[in-house]
This record gives sequence, C-alpha cells and structure tokens, in this order.
Amino acid sequence: MNPLCCIAPVSLEHAADHLQHHQPPPRILAATPEPAPPPPQPAAVAGVLHKWVNYGKGWRSRYFVLEDGVLSYYKLRGAGEAAAFAAARVIGEGSALRRAREEAAAVGKLWRPFGEIHLKVSSIRASKSDDKRLYIFSGTKTLHLRCETEEDRNAWIDALLAAKDRFPRSHTSNDLGPIADIMLSTEKLRVRLLQEGLGEAVVKECESIMMSEMLELHNQIKSQQQQHSILIDHLRQLETEKVELERTVVHETKERETHGYTNGRQSDFYSVLSGGSTSESDPDTASQVAEVETEEDEVTYFDTRDFLCAESLRSASCRRKELITNGCNGSEYVGDSVTNTVKTTKYPFVLRRDKLPEPKEKEKPIGLWSIIKENIGKDLSGVCLPVYFNEPLSSLQKCFEDLEYSYLVDHALQWGKQGDSLMRILHVAAFAVSGYASTEGRQCKPFNPLLGETYEADYPDKGLRFFSEKVSHHPMVVACHCEGRGWRFWGDSNLKGKFWGRSIQLDPIGVLTLQFDDGETFQWSKVTTSIYNIIIGKIYCDHYGTMCINGSGQYSCKLKFKEQSIIDRNPHQVHGFVQDNRTGQKVAMLIGKWDEAMYYVLGDPSVKPKGYDPMSEAVLLWERDKSLNQTRYNLSPFAISLNELTPHLLKKLPPTDSRLRPDQRHLENGEYEMANAEKLRLEQLQQQARRLQEKGWKPRWFKKDDDDSYRYVGGYWEAREKGNWDGIPDIFGQNSASPGLP
Repeated sequence: MNPLCCIAPVSLEHAADHLQHHQPPPRILAATPEPAPPPPQPAAVAGVLHKWVNYGKGWRSRYFVLEDGVLSYYKLRGAGEAAAFAAARVIGEGSALRRAREEAAAVGKLWRPFGEIHLKVSSIRASKSDDKRLYIFSGTKTLHLRCETEEDRNAWIDALLAAKDRFPRSHTSNDLGPIADIMLSTEKLRVRLLQEGLGEAVVKECESIMMSEMLELHNQIKSQQQQHSILIDHLRQLETEKVELERTVVHETKERETHGYTNGRQSDFYSVLSGGSTSESDPDTASQVAEVETEEDEVTYFDTRDFLCAESLRSASCRRKELITNGCNGSEYVGDSVTNTVKTTKYPFVLRRDKLPEPKEKEKPIGLWSIIKENIGKDLSGVCLPVYFNEPLSSLQKCFEDLEYSYLVDHALQWGKQGDSLMRILHVAAFAVSGYASTEGRQCKPFNPLLGETYEADYPDKGLRFFSEKVSHHPMVVACHCEGRGWRFWGDSNLKGKFWGRSIQLDPIGVLTLQFDDGETFQWSKVTTSIYNIIIGKIYCDHYGTMCINGSGQYSCKLKFKEQSIIDRNPHQVHGFVQDNRTGQKVAMLIGKWDEAMYYVLGDPSVKPKGYDPMSEAVLLWERDKSLNQTRYNLSPFAISLNELTPHLLKKLPPTDSRLRPDQRHLENGEYEMANAEKLRLEQLQQQARRLQEKGWKPRWFKKDDDDSYRYVGGYWEAREKGNWDGIPDIFGQNSASPGLP
C-alpha cells in the first residue's frame, strides 16, 4: 500500500508556514457533511418532428431528442443509437417514428446528431397561423418545426419550456462563491512513516513534498475559478444583449402587424444599404426563410428574405397604373410642395413585322461538349461555333436593341427642360438598366460582325436613327452612334468572352455616352455578363457588378447589379443611389429588377426610420414590355423588327449592312444547312481581316479620338440619301477577290 494514500483533511492556508518551519501542523479534522442526494433528473423526451429544410427539399422528418437542456436532431436513416433513448418519454406516434425504431433495431452503429440547440440561450415560440407548428430561435438560426397534431405540439412546448427553466438566465451567488479551503493532515502519514523505520529528516522531506504538490494544485484550482468567473461575466453580457435583441424583434414585429404588414410584403429598408437581404424577424412567415442542410456534420442556415419581391413590385406597378388611369403621367412624382409632369412626345405609327418566317428545315442538334472542350479559356470572339448556337441578329443590331426603351431618354430631356435634374438622372439610370431586359431567356449568341460590317436603323416611330460599324477585328470593337430629338448617344464596346467549361463570361470594355442638347452629359460602362449551364441544365444569363453613371451636372448615380446565387429566390435585383456631386449627399434611391421594372424613392435613405418599407413610396420609372413572341430565340417584338428587310429598304442599304449577311438571313428563314455553309465561307474570308488591319485598314464612318474611343465622323445618312455607296466593298459577296478592301 502506498503511504501517500492515507490523507486526512487539513487547511492548505497553513501549507506555506509548514514549509517554512518544517513542523507538522496540528490536527484539524473537518467535519464534512454528507452530500445531499442529487435531485431526480427528468427523463429525456424524444419523437419525430418535421423540420423545414429549404425550398428544394421542403419539410423533412427528423428524430428529435431533448436531454439535459439540449435538443438534438438526427436523420432517420442509420438511426443506430435510437435504442439509447429507449427510456425516453416519446411524444407522438406515427409511421415516421415506427420507421425510426425499426431502423434503430436494424442498425447497430453509432448515431451522430445532425444538429443541436442549447435551450439555455434559445427562445421557444408557437405559431400563430398553424396550430401544429413551433419555432426555436437561438440567436443565430431559427428551427421551423411541425408536429402531427396540436396535442403533440403542446406537449413539445411544455417539455422544451420545462427543460429551459432548469437552466435560468441569471446565476445565483452559490454558483460564483469562493472555493472552500481544502483541509488535510499529515499526522497519519508521519506515524505510518515512523512505523516503517524512517528517520525524522526523511519524514519531514516527505511532508514537504506532499505540501508543495498540494499547494500547486490549490493554485491551479484558484486560477480555474478566476477563468470561470470571467467566462460567467461574458455569458451574462451575452444573455443581456440577447434579451434586448428579442425584445426589439418582438416590438418591431408588433409594430409591423399594427401597420398592416402581416402578409409578408414588409421589407427592411436597411437591407438595401447592406446589399439587399435582411434577417428574418417574423418566424410565422416560413416562406421567407430558407435553411440548407448538407450531408456534413455541420449545418449551414441561410436567411434569404430580399428587399424586393414580385408581389411588392406588382403592387407598386398597380399604384402607378392607377395614377396614369386617373389622368396622371407615369413619370409624375410629388415632392415637398411641387408637382411636375412631363409632356409625352408623340411619334408616327410605323407598321413592322411581328413574327419570324417559318423555318424551312428541321434543326439538327449538335454535341456542344465536342466544341467546348477544345476552347476552354480561349477568347470567345476567336471561336468558330456552328450556326445552331446563333440567333438571327448580329452584335451591331444588339447594340440598337439597348435603345428599345428610348422614351426614357425623351422623358429625361423634358425633365431637364423643366429644370428638374434629379428626375433627369433617374430616367437616365432606368434607361441604362432597361438595356438588359431583352437578355432574359435569350440562350443564343448574336453573329460576330465582319470587319467593316454596318447596321442602320431609321425608326421615326421612336424619333431616332441609329448607325453602328465594326471598327476593329482584333480586338473586336463595335462602335455606334444614335441621334434622337434633343439628344445623342454613342459608344464603343470591346466585348471579351471566355469559355469556362460550364459557363461563358463576357466582360465589356468601353464607355457609353448620352448627351443632351443643353450640354449635360452622362457616361457609364456596362457590367459583367455570364451565361451558365451551357452543357447540362437550363441555360440562363446573369448580369452583375457595379455601374457608375457619372453626370456632368448636379447628380451622379451608382447602381449595383446583384449576382444571382443558387439559392436566390429573388434574382436579377438592382439597387443604387443618386448622389449630389456638390455635397455628396444621397438624394434618391433606385430599386428594381433588370428584367422587370425600376422604381425610385426620393430622399436620403440613411435618415429613414427603422423598419421603413421603401416600396410603400416607390414610384414606377420603367416597366418591361412582357409581350414575347413564342420562338426559339425568345425575341421581343422590337428585336423581331431589327432584321426586317423590305423592298423599299433594300434599295437604300449599303452592301455592308447586316440585313444582307447571307448566313444570318438563311438562319432566320430556317435554312440551317445553307446558313452553316455561308457562315463557314464568310469566316474563312474574315481570316484576312487581321492582315488588312495590320496593313492600316481604317473604318469608314468612325474615327479614334484623343481618348482612344471611336466617334462618328458623319456622312452616312447623307450618302444614303443620295444612294452613293462608291468605294464601299461588298464584304458578303461570293465573288469578292479581296473582301474588306476598299
């Protein structure tokens, strides 16, 4: 038997004195009371509940176990440890629970919890709209649970609240009291050592060693106590903050319900300031919370309540349509004390085609991967794709498609004439966004123009005429110029595209300029465009990035195109601000979607009260024309008219116009074999374009300025009026010996 096993209690406070004097302390026997028996622990509670996962998986059955103040949940498959809870009180009976028991009996491996909730720092709440649902809010995530019956829900809530009461928020004084002195004596040890025949010096050395070790242990215990006290202080602070947060959430929820926002349309205005999404504050609205479960041990939760929803957009649109029906202009707004309106310009009606010709051949599918795998990471403009991946429009015509909603610029002109610069830039911003509306649902790429190819669009029904030309082959640059009534629009675009295996990324390089006759100018650049799922899945495009509209006058604007995510239920969002160039103050907010509509709210958003809903005051600026022609290309009526070629127009066009391009015309007519043959022929001729450019080839109608951008030099419409196309090459002709040469 080890002699050190015989230890009686004595105070450690005298240990240091004992080490100094090497005298055995007097015997102090501590009367240690018998410990009270621990209170009986309540039995664990278990059962199957339905847990909301996400909008893809919906409600999924999970096995829940409540024990020692911790609610754990498990997936039903592989429920091997369910037998460990055989003594638990079971709530509810059903097929899911029977299946869990059967799997538990069949599988013997350890069952790991998929997630845990500590009730000490959680709140339990019953649903007001569904008598079978309850919510558990832990401060970082919300569990949405559904029971089989109302009785099961009440039983679970009672069990959860009872377990939570066993772990009160505040601590008693006994929890943080000082550690009682540990009493010990070395008398028995001394007697035993002397009986063994050891000398007095050896006995004192043994006592000294024992005292020093116990003193070190005592110091370590005191250090742990101090750390424990610090941790408790932090927990108290967190508990206080959590209580305040819960009170704030409940208060805001009651406020919103008081104001009538119980249908889920209420959106937190401050989410716009932080990027467009807010945290869920009303657990009853389960449709606004998405939680994602993975097959890993940890679970990631997402709150995807966005500041815009289709319902609120439709509601704001209806409000504006009611105003228009009552005799108000769609661009009208009410400021502090002044109400302004703009005069709508009327243009003559022009009859244009509203559908494409019926295809003459059946389209043949082609393996996309066989083409893409050889071109991953390459410049898209240099990749030769079959005609099946094209739509019957060229990039030159796509430039004009951005002006489909040019009436916004006409309205901006009128607002400027009335001295309202703020409404002018708001309409300019809406015009800049509206150019992306036509890309929704468009899965095919436009034709890459030939060097020197042009396109004209004389649209008196819109009060404008447009002209564009391909001015460089490598890099591919397209320049355009448009003249409206009281304004001009021009720009050039160097579109760099790359294959990334499953997606195509398009990065525009260039500046677009809008100038009014009064001299005010606005400039901006386009955002990045990506096309996804080009191999497997549904093809879709997305625009994302920041667009800065710099104005030469009083205001500028910054718009953020939100990138679409996999779990995004409200994609294509755009939001931004109008800022005063002189003071830097934000004077208006823009919100909307690039494929639906844009709205504005006047005033500085940073001074709005908390809980303010911007859509309650949103005014419609622009709304997309939803009339789509049911074709493979998803072209709008405006886009269908771009490639129309009438006998009257044929006599006036130069030989370089995109309407005369044979492969594009064959594709529009559904003659796919001829379109492929012509496309191959033209691309072989286009290989000479780089050599022509290296020899000093220059565009006919555009010229580089000092800013290294292309500007229209004039003369095209005058030559068209005279029908004088001398020196213009027939770049599409089959008998051209040197295509592209003047």
